[in-house]
Amino acid sequence: QVQVMEFGGGSVQPGGSLILACTASPNITTYNSMGWFRQAPGKEREPVAGIYIGSAVAYHSEAVQGRFTISRDPARNTVFLQMDSLITEDTAVYYCGYRTRKWGPWHKVSTYEFPGQGVQVTVSS
Repeated sequence: QVQVMEFGGGSVQPGGSLILACTASPNITTYNSMGWFRQAPGKEREPVAGIYIGSAVAYHSEAVQGRFTISRDPARNTVFLQMDSLITEDTAVYYCGYRTRKWGPWHKVSTYEFPGQGVQVTVSS
């Protein structure tokens, strides 16, 4: 059974920064790609950023482009999401997902598995 654990999150004021981390069993190198997705109350889960583990090619949604950065560190078995210049609209539960193959574009939510609980990110003054 694949285990994914998300770390980080919390509450921050607008303009602040947070970093999220995700680990996966047996190792992130097992997977083709991983990504961060978020879901706000009453809304559908949406893509935030994705990364191909082997090549480290990364993608970010338009909503976070220039503010968030996804990266991976196989030696630490971790995928990171650095979040800067946070705004209130970033408030959501953030989930880390994985997929074993390139099942279409990186942002296709339905192609990922999400076995973790997610972490809450709250941006508020």
